Amino acid sequence: MNSDIERALFNLLSGHFDAEEILRGERIQSLWSGYGEIVRYRIDGMAVVVKVVDPVGQGHHPRGWNTSLSHQRKLDSYHNEQTFYANYTHLTDSFCRVPKFIASGKQDDMRWLVMEDLDEQGFTYRCDDAPPTLIDKGIRWLAYFHALFLQHKTPDLWQVGTYWHLATRPDEYRNMTDGVLKQQARAIDHKLNQARHRTLVHGDAKLANFCFSADLEDLAAVDFQYVGRGVGIKDLVYFLGSCMNENELFTQAQHNVDQYFRYLEQALTHYNLECEFASLEQEWRNLVPFAWADFERFLMGWASEHHKLNRYSQQQTQVALQQIS
Repeated sequence: MNSDIERALFNLLSGHFDAEEILRGERIQSLWSGYGEIVRYRIDGMAVVVKVVDPVGQGHHPRGWNTSLSHQRKLDSYHNEQTFYANYTHLTDSFCRVPKFIASGKQDDMRWLVMEDLDEQGFTYRCDDAPPTLIDKGIRWLAYFHALFLQHKTPDLWQVGTYWHLATRPDEYRNMTDGVLKQQARAIDHKLNQARHRTLVHGDAKLANFCFSADLEDLAAVDFQYVGRGVGIKDLVYFLGSCMNENELFTQAQHNVDQYFRYLEQALTHYNLECEFASLEQEWRNLVPFAWADFERFLMGWASEHHKLNRYSQQQTQVALQQIS
């Protein structure tokens, strides 16, 4: 972190907390493509997490996608995340836990977001390979998050959530091999975006963005750069693809989809929301193959050798293409 950001961040923290002692702690991780870092600070002994965006220090994209469009999309995504934390995280509860918002700031293209340290709250376990019990908890988190925001207006967030949606990925679309999926990409995108029932989707709900409690009984989600409107099953499909291999998807995915809708119905009751649940469930179930096809389209243009391009995702994509042609 350069000295200008360090000073600005120190002033922001000092002004917000009126603290006697502010100490920079360990670096938690760098941001994608070298756009900054996430750092732990201690403020009069209390730990907070600071996400610092510094585009000046950007590096090379690991897959070579270094374009002005890609750069602007990343900057917009950090603004989107700050907006979500500042305006919407106070609405969440223990069923869809997120870090509490503390403060944020901006100077030119540099941004910083200060939030609660989940490790201090007991969410210390991370995993790259989750057993079914933890996958189930992730599905429950998604269902409650989607239910909570089903009837909330969010005009200041992205009108289409997820980092892979077609309007923001023209370079990857052009890079696709010609074929039926490329020909029908816009139709698939339209079908998902014009659904009657839409909510707020996390937009990058992979396993790595969930923090579990030490006893594995609870979890919280992080990284809301691509939060925006959409059908909930876009998050669900992406989450399942991040947790399961090809064989597991064939044997477990349908059960997990069923469980998602059971949790979603429970969540609507929990939040005392009136909803035509049967209509929502039918619409979103019918869109599951289209959500798989939509992400398949992105991967085919972004990294055609990616391990998530497996027989299950291909099968679901073919279901969608048969229905739309």
